[in-house]
Amino acid sequence: MFRLYQFLLILKSRFNEVWFAVPTVADSPHFPSLPAPSRPVPDTPVTMQGALVRMCVVVAAAILNHPLLFPSNNNSILEQDAELLARMREHEELLQAQQLLLEVEVAAEDQREETSYSWYFWSALSLVAFLTIELCKQEYVDPHARDPGLEDEDALPTGATCTNSLFPDKGLLGDFYERCVKMSAHENWRVQEFVEGFSDDLLEAWRSVCDREADMEVEDPVGVGSMYEGWRVSKPLMCDLIVPFAPPEPYRFTFQLWCTGNGDIPPDMQGCGRIQVVQPGEDGGGCLCGKANLGDDLLCLLHGRNEKPVVSKAAGDLLCSKNTSYLAKDKVMKWFQIAVTKAWGRISHKYDFELMFRSLDFPGALKVRWPSGRTIVLNIIPVVQLEDTDAYFVSHFPSEDHNSSDMYWPISFAIYEKNLLKYLVKRLPGDSCHLQCLQIVCFLLKKQTGLTGMSALTNYHLKTVLLHLLLNRRVTDWGGAKLGARVWDLLGFLESSLQEKRLCHALLGNPKLPQEFPFPVIFRTVEPINLLRPLVLQRQRYASMVEHFREMLKNAPVLIQEYTPPFSIPHLQQTPSSSNQA
Repeated sequence: MFRLYQFLLILKSRFNEVWFAVPTVADSPHFPSLPAPSRPVPDTPVTMQGALVRMCVVVAAAILNHPLLFPSNNNSILEQDAELLARMREHEELLQAQQLLLEVEVAAEDQREETSYSWYFWSALSLVAFLTIELCKQEYVDPHARDPGLEDEDALPTGATCTNSLFPDKGLLGDFYERCVKMSAHENWRVQEFVEGFSDDLLEAWRSVCDREADMEVEDPVGVGSMYEGWRVSKPLMCDLIVPFAPPEPYRFTFQLWCTGNGDIPPDMQGCGRIQVVQPGEDGGGCLCGKANLGDDLLCLLHGRNEKPVVSKAAGDLLCSKNTSYLAKDKVMKWFQIAVTKAWGRISHKYDFELMFRSLDFPGALKVRWPSGRTIVLNIIPVVQLEDTDAYFVSHFPSEDHNSSDMYWPISFAIYEKNLLKYLVKRLPGDSCHLQCLQIVCFLLKKQTGLTGMSALTNYHLKTVLLHLLLNRRVTDWGGAKLGARVWDLLGFLESSLQEKRLCHALLGNPKLPQEFPFPVIFRTVEPINLLRPLVLQRQRYASMVEHFREMLKNAPVLIQEYTPPFSIPHLQQTPSSSNQA
């Protein structure tokens, strides 16, 4: 713009020169009085074209000299240039600011994308790690085995609903145990002595009234359960006895387990098996002389010529399921009830108490009542020993509902569980609180049952949780001073199991079981069995059991307060922080 302005000024000056070079009117011949010009007059006459050119030059000079087009000074032009430059600078600054904002937005978007990609990466990595851990736990550890060996003894187990501030401290809990839960060891010993003597007398009378050639042979009873493991808390006192029986000669039992794959046992019958009554020669075993005609030339080395094994079908027909050779639980219990009734009728005159059947569904559920009102509860359970092991096929569990599957017998490992407690107690501190812990929780469960009725949650579930904790925790964690923490661990473990709907058997397939502990290899390597599975399939019953447990947790502090003397109640208000400071 400025250069254009300079060009126009130069053009104006050129036109001025031309203007002043053009002859004026004085040069005209029509004015002779005027003096002649000093310059020479051109030789050629002025033509029309020259006049027109001069006229155009004059017009152009007038236009160029107009003051509005070319002012005398150029200040306005400079101001316009400065304003234009200012606007251009503002526009440039605005463009730079927009570019900077765009760059910031692009950087933020890149960061978000990187964060999103990082989140996806870590999520995938966490999922892979979780699946790997779960697979390793299924292969190498008990799926329900937790590692409660924490440094903080007051740590709250996962999923617990009540708080430590509501749960009593170890001082109040110890007072509560001593006054309300602890049973007299002398009284327990007296009860066990009476039960053993009475059961021996009853079974001896049984043998005297039974047909030894056609009836089952009973062996000596074995005490199992809480009374013989030292943690019975309820009254009247209850004793569980298992009575092994075997078929008469020449019959024998063969077994089909859920874990051996040699039978068509349904998947929902884990932990069960079938018992087949086998006659001589049916499976290649036994003596054939009773079934085959050996003639006069052959002689049986087991039996003399005049001694033949008696093969009676009475036992098989009586105790096997219809049209099968498998032992039926219902028929066994009916036979057992008849035999107990006959045996008691033979010896009842020797005793001054009354013997009653507590349940028609469980014929071995007996109750002894003295005239003074004192009672003792007996559970005499017919069982079949699994070969040369301490595992037994049981007709029923007293604490569980009757199983409708007549041919499938649950297997009890009560002897191994009792032996495991004896094995572990040798390694625990002298003032170990493991049995106290179990007794306290069983007491709370019994009181809650009295408030809201029966549920599917049993003392055996609590015992299973205790065995898991004993196998997973350090032996130093079971000192008497840590009673409260261990009770809390047991409740937390059980609640987590109920939430996960999985509580595995303490012995079957548990790699935490010590290698030096005698336990059959076939059961060490088997898949763990979920004890809650049959209950989970019954949704309403399982939901009722979970609600029962939650009510027990909620009412536990109140129950302990109710059964504790008033001078011990202030302990209940002590907070975890104050107990830790103490």
